Amino acid sequence: MTDINNRRWYKASADNTIACLRARRGGFARIARLGLLGAALVLSLLGQGTAAAGDHNEGRFIPRLLMTSTVPASGDLNPYGVAFVPPHFPAGGPLHPGDILVSNFNDSTNTQGTGTSIIQFTPDDKIAPPKQATVFFQGTFPGLTMALGILQRGFVLVGAVTNKNGTATAGPLLILDRNGNVISSITKGLNGPWGLTIVDGFDHAKVFVSNVLDGTVALLDLDVDATTVKVKSFTQIASGYTHRPDPNAFVVGPAGLAYDSSDGSLFVASTADNAIYKVLNAGSMTQALTGKGKIVFQDNHLRGPLALVFAPNGDLLTSNGDAVNADPTQPSEIVEFRKKGEFIGQFNVDQAEGGAFGIAVNKSDDNSVRLAAVDDNANDLIVDTFKSEK
Repeated sequence: MTDINNRRWYKASADNTIACLRARRGGFARIARLGLLGAALVLSLLGQGTAAAGDHNEGRFIPRLLMTSTVPASGDLNPYGVAFVPPHFPAGGPLHPGDILVSNFNDSTNTQGTGTSIIQFTPDDKIAPPKQATVFFQGTFPGLTMALGILQRGFVLVGAVTNKNGTATAGPLLILDRNGNVISSITKGLNGPWGLTIVDGFDHAKVFVSNVLDGTVALLDLDVDATTVKVKSFTQIASGYTHRPDPNAFVVGPAGLAYDSSDGSLFVASTADNAIYKVLNAGSMTQALTGKGKIVFQDNHLRGPLALVFAPNGDLLTSNGDAVNADPTQPSEIVEFRKKGEFIGQFNVDQAEGGAFGIAVNKSDDNSVRLAAVDDNANDLIVDTFKSEK
């Protein structure tokens, strides 16, 4: 993959970005507010190499943009986590494979750590105006975080970090059934579940959880059947990540997690450290370990990394929350880099700082890829679908 400057990118005036985004959502016109997410990311996500300017060869990828509000009737704001419903998710409830869930961190007053809703969106590849969010879950534990994930057996996991008189306080990791009902919660070994990733084995799962209030990462081994989720074991696999209250971000610490099944390692986005770490043998640990792991990516493109996911081509994508190393000329960026730390490219989802939070990637059997990202400033879910013309 060549340098981002050699790829085909599409540009538009920042003055017209919001109007263009809502008025022109098809073909190559979709915009990630300040810059355009063009053929470079399309090819990157699908692992197809580069496309020269003016290239009209077979295999060109044409994206389509869908956008919807994440604000439900309750008025909850500040979307944080985003997750795709996996294949083979059981029927019998409102969720279907390919649906997208988004967790809200703030309530209608926009107070940090007070949101209680998870909204549901069903992409249909049609160019349609934004619509009011459908509520999948309306709970009582405030401050639903980026620790949002879905088990293919039919359960949704979501963490909470609650605002108590201005202080970030640990909530549980809630376990919801396919209808959005709380069936249990996990608190042991968790101290502010801020991000998670799941290695799903259908009747068992490994769930890695970042704890923003003590700077650790936990591994939960779960047994899963049709009606229950039980914790079989808990292991602390990493610690020592910088964590602290933050006047703008409420709290910062270890956040996004991405598991590499090729070698069993775990990548950790540490916001306050402004770095991406790699923890070796994370999936096979049975004894508690300390330490952050090895830094694999740390350069001036990072501005307080939050979410962290793998693209289908094996690169990593992280969202910059702009809490560290902020630069108003590069706001709300999603950054792509290789596993060994080589910067590939970036694009932004909002023209102001602090908009990039949760991101998720879903690859289908028909060689299409969906990239879902929340814009925390505009309270929007942005979904790009990339499809081959072949």
